[in-house]
Amino acid sequence: MKFHEMEIKQVEKALETDFSTGLTTEEVKERTRRHGYNELAEGEKQSALLLFFSQFKDFMVLVLLAATLISGLLGEYIDAVAIIAIVILNGILGFYQERRAEKSLQALKELSAPQVSVLRDGHWTKVPSKEIVLGDILKFSSGDRIGADVRVIESNSLEIEESALTGESVPVAKHTDCLTNPNPGIGDMENTAFMGTMVTRGSGVGVVMATGMKTAMGQIAGLLQSAESQETPLQRRLEQLGKILITVALFLTVLVVVIGIMRGHEIYEMFLAGVSLAVAAIPEGLPAIVTVALSLGVQKMIRQKAIVRKLPAVETLGCASVICSDKTGTMTQNKMTVTHLWSGEQTWSVDGIGYQPTGDFYRNKQKVNPKEEKALQQMLIFGMLCNHSEIYQEEDEYILDGDPTEGALLVSAMKAGFNRSRLLEEFTIIKEFPFDSARKMMSIHVKDRQGRHFIVTKGAPDVVLGICESVLWDGRSQFINQDKQTKVQNAVNQLASNALRTIAIAFKPISSNTIILSEQEAENKLTLIGIQGMIDPPRPEVKDAVAECKAAGIKTVMITGDHVITAKAIATQLGILTKKSKVIEGKELSQMSVDELEAVVEDVSVFARVSPEHKLKIVKALQNRGHIVAMTGDGVNDAPAIKAADIGVAMGITGTDVAKEASSLVLLDDNFATIKAAIKEGRNIYENIRKFVRYLLASNVGEILVMLFAMILGMPLPLVPIQILWVNLVTDGLPAMALGLDQPEENVMKRGPRSPNEGVFSRGLGWKVISRGFLIGIVTLIAFIIAYHDDPNELEYAQTIAFATLVMAQLIHVFDCRSEISVLSRNPFGNKYLVWAVISSMALMFAVIYYPPLQPVFHTLPIEAEDWLLILGLSSIPTFLLAGSFLLRKTK
Repeated sequence: MKFHEMEIKQVEKALETDFSTGLTTEEVKERTRRHGYNELAEGEKQSALLLFFSQFKDFMVLVLLAATLISGLLGEYIDAVAIIAIVILNGILGFYQERRAEKSLQALKELSAPQVSVLRDGHWTKVPSKEIVLGDILKFSSGDRIGADVRVIESNSLEIEESALTGESVPVAKHTDCLTNPNPGIGDMENTAFMGTMVTRGSGVGVVMATGMKTAMGQIAGLLQSAESQETPLQRRLEQLGKILITVALFLTVLVVVIGIMRGHEIYEMFLAGVSLAVAAIPEGLPAIVTVALSLGVQKMIRQKAIVRKLPAVETLGCASVICSDKTGTMTQNKMTVTHLWSGEQTWSVDGIGYQPTGDFYRNKQKVNPKEEKALQQMLIFGMLCNHSEIYQEEDEYILDGDPTEGALLVSAMKAGFNRSRLLEEFTIIKEFPFDSARKMMSIHVKDRQGRHFIVTKGAPDVVLGICESVLWDGRSQFINQDKQTKVQNAVNQLASNALRTIAIAFKPISSNTIILSEQEAENKLTLIGIQGMIDPPRPEVKDAVAECKAAGIKTVMITGDHVITAKAIATQLGILTKKSKVIEGKELSQMSVDELEAVVEDVSVFARVSPEHKLKIVKALQNRGHIVAMTGDGVNDAPAIKAADIGVAMGITGTDVAKEASSLVLLDDNFATIKAAIKEGRNIYENIRKFVRYLLASNVGEILVMLFAMILGMPLPLVPIQILWVNLVTDGLPAMALGLDQPEENVMKRGPRSPNEGVFSRGLGWKVISRGFLIGIVTLIAFIIAYHDDPNELEYAQTIAFATLVMAQLIHVFDCRSEISVLSRNPFGNKYLVWAVISSMALMFAVIYYPPLQPVFHTLPIEAEDWLLILGLSSIPTFLLAGSFLLRKTK
């Protein structure tokens, strides 16, 4: 018998599991060992050996290898071996970079994998979907993606969209009954939920009956899709730039070769020099370094609790000018605590901290027994019943599993001595109408031990009040007239003015033979019991984060479904709402077109009582005003706005899989301060890319110009081919990588957002590349001329002087690249990676100059001590000459 044909109890027995407690940790380990992880087989990955050999398929490297072969045939064996060694060393460095980027992206893929809610050892917990095993009990609700094939054992208005498997976009209603058809199609298996499908409505619980390749999704191999690597706009711009630079570099290289031959140099000598110069001058490693810098930046963001799902978001983060953020959980602690309760003109207060179920109730500052206060008791009991959350204890900490608002209602009842498990022995939940963001309420149909039936509803007070015809007043139900409605509204306003979130509890008795089929039938003609007021205090770090964003030219906008008074209170505390800014409510927003909103949106700092559908309108209005918008969200209905935003931000804890898939950034801690940290890191990554572009290109310009000027002046070669290649490896490789790890400059969050259309060479970068490159070329040539003029017979010594000057000029210049202003504006030892990279490069330079076995290979001679004064003096000029002009401007 197949699982879909079995009764629920038979399924439990067949899978050797326990629906009340789930599997134990030991059982999970054993089943993982037996059946493997719950993941689909991937296509073959490129082996490490093939990846290594792919480093040598570049056209210029192939030309260099051909030139090396010619060197060997001409008897220049030392040169040939040395060049091959350098090419291999370059290949190893490129291989390391690509492997590191690949591992970073794989780690990112694993971190962004769907999480599922699973029952283990008697507690609901979140685990990555790959860790699901046969017999696991899964819980899912609207917006969640099903993690494996499951037999549904609980269904509350559950509907699942299965188009990924069936092609049918209409959601399928799911139930728990066994099927009589032994071989139904996937679309007809109404008691089964399949891996990869999406819950569109309601909630449910299921037991895992197939994982990995044994699922329906696993069996349809054609649906498997490998993750596509994304190229960011910056990478595309740099690739185009690289093609231009290759053309220019090849032209100048050919010019150097032609002039050299015309000046009497050997054709072979100039050919090898030209090829070496081309290899050194063409920044073929630029895209690889950009990829590594992006992946390292992404890893750093992960450590700061932000997962970048789409690489282009890293660049866009630096352009953000508006952050539209949820309030609850993102700007606040998401530990709702009921502090005040109201019913029929009576107000109670309750103390206690967080989710700890201990506290006392007071009325008029006098302690009371809540079980002796009839309205209070009824409000607490119904708030606990109409609830999905669970509070459990781990060591000394009380943990909430579920919605924070429901958790607060649960804890307030627990403080009064009520227990949900015992309540469910007295009350039977017959049907549930799950919370819906459009309705803003949840209802249940319950029966007590006496056989009495009730509808219990909880939700936003203004909505619940609208479906109530009576209210508990002086211990009895009274018709809601205008006077009582005003008093209820005043009570809500009073609670909200103290930054309390308010939840209304209402009920109605119904006949035992009444069949309630829909929300509309349940949610009408209710009796309002009262209001519970709870507070979710702001996260302490958010106020500073908002202020830092403001200094960075980024406006923070709060978007919340909460009462306008609550929203104002929290927004004022956080510095979001000022005297000049406005607040717009959802009902006003509904009546506005995008154009009308666009006219006022610049002045609005708070949107209150909004539904998720309003977010898309807000995004479009801000974008029409030219803003780059970051939009947060966690629900299914948030997905369109998240996708439409320039930077879609999903919540990692409370967010649905739909929201996460639409997003480009996921916050692991649901914290607003993490968005600020991600923007700061995004800006820094972009600035670091500019830094090593500046460094690499200035170095390359210097290398080409020193050779070009020497040829024009009819001089011998200032550098031999092997030295050019060594300079390319030593000075371009490690320091360039270290620049990609540079810390943010102090003013990175004190500048306005970068324009998304900003070119790589904007803000004077082009001038810095040309001016520094020109000076590096000139001082290297001067060092060569001075040394050669002193003793024309010592050409090799003069070339060693030029080699050392070029290396030192570039290694000093790398510190200048750390700042947009001047080398003197930052602590040169602030980047420890760069310091060690420069020390390593200098050690390698000294090795080829002073280590006797390497001297004949690199055509070097030991440099005398007094000549180092010349080298250091000249190599400092490109950096400190322009730094001196900066100081003069600053003094004036």
